[in-house]
This record gives sequence, structure tokens and C-alpha cells, in this order.
Amino acid sequence: MEAVILILGLLFFAFVALGVYAGVKAVGAAKRGVDRTITQARRTVEETALRAKSYGQVGVGGELAQLRLTLRTSMRATQEALRAGAVEDASLSESLGLFQRLSVHGRELDEELKKLEREPDRATVASLLPSLKQRTERITHSADSLRWAARDRARQFTDDDLDALNAQIDVEAGALRHWTVETDEPVREQGRPQGDASGQSPGQGQGQGQGSGPVDGVAQAITAPDPRRQTGYPWQKTARPETTN
Repeated sequence: MEAVILILGLLFFAFVALGVYAGVKAVGAAKRGVDRTITQARRTVEETALRAKSYGQVGVGGELAQLRLTLRTSMRATQEALRAGAVEDASLSESLGLFQRLSVHGRELDEELKKLEREPDRATVASLLPSLKQRTERITHSADSLRWAARDRARQFTDDDLDALNAQIDVEAGALRHWTVETDEPVREQGRPQGDASGQSPGQGQGQGQGSGPVDGVAQAITAPDPRRQTGYPWQKTARPETTN
């Protein structure tokens, strides 16, 4: 009895521990989902504000906003392209590693541009714009190169697969168009004179037994063949015998 109680107690605590673990995992997953949603919403709001500044604000502030928007757009597009391609192409893992290193420089530049937006000394910021534009172009050029290389690689694989598929379809189509028609008509041997089944000519059997002679040969020649015994192509219908009333 004590053993049964002990087992039941252990099972109870096991179920409680399992429930607590499942609850913690669910809470963690929900928290991560909320964090991702908040991050995406914050990023959308920030990029909308940058777009508004780049089009509606002139001078140093507008140029800084345009640089940030260009940088973030290029980096995000490259990240999405590489992650999507790496699912089917494992060789893109090295490209992802290079992009992670490039992302460090991209985040540093974005933070620097963000701080300069709040800098009151516009003259100093204007003097830094040429170097900031150069850094932005270098980072976005590298990101664009990775993105387009990944897309070209995926498109080349698609073209190769399509070429192989077209070749297989052409072979199959040729096989479907190749057919032969077989008939049951015997092939006459060249050089043998026409006659009966024994190979004799119509004049050779004269006088050899009753009923054999030219009359039989003539009768076979003028008698119409039975249409029911004729063989034709597989797609022809069998001739029906005539009926008499």
C-alpha cells in the first residue's frame, strides 16, 4: 500500500513539473512573439519617419535621413534573401557569415547617423557628409553584391533544372510518337514461285490424285476470301457477316 502511495505521489509531482515546464515554455514563446512584434512595429514607425524626413526636409537633416533609409533598406533586403536561400542552398551559410560581419559595420554607421541627426552643429555635420556617404555606399554595395549573387545562383539552379526537365520531356515525347504496326500477313520469300502451301506451282500437281489439278487452283484464285478471317490494323473494326432473310 505504501508503495502504491509513493508511486502516485511521484506521478503527481511529475505531472506538476511537466505542467510548469510547459507553462514556462509557452510564456517564453509568447514573450518572444511580443518582442518581435514590438521590434517590427518600432522599425516600421522609424522607417516611415525617415522616409518623411528624406522627402520633406531639406539640408543636412534630409540627407542624413536618406542615408539611413538607404542603408537599412539594403541591409534588410539582403538579410531576407540570404536567409530564404540558405534554407535550400547550404553553401549560402558562408555568405550569411560574411553578412553578419557586414551588419556590424552597418549598425555602427546607422547609430552614428542617428546621433548626427540630433547634433546642433550643422556645419560640422555637413563637413562629415562626404565621408558618411562613402561609408554608406561601400556597405550597401557589398550588401547588394551578396544579395544579387544569391539570386543569380538560385536562378541558375532553376534554369539548369528546367533544361534537364525539358530534355527529359523531349525524350518522352519522342518515345510516345514512336509506334509500329504489326500484321499477321506472311511475308513471301523472294525468288519462290507463287503457288499453294507446298511450294508447287499451279501446274505441278496435275494428275496426282483425284480432286487435285488446275481446277482446284483456279477455284482458289477466284474464290473471294472470307472477310471474317482477314486481319487488319488494331484500330479497324471487325467486318460483320452479311445476313440473309
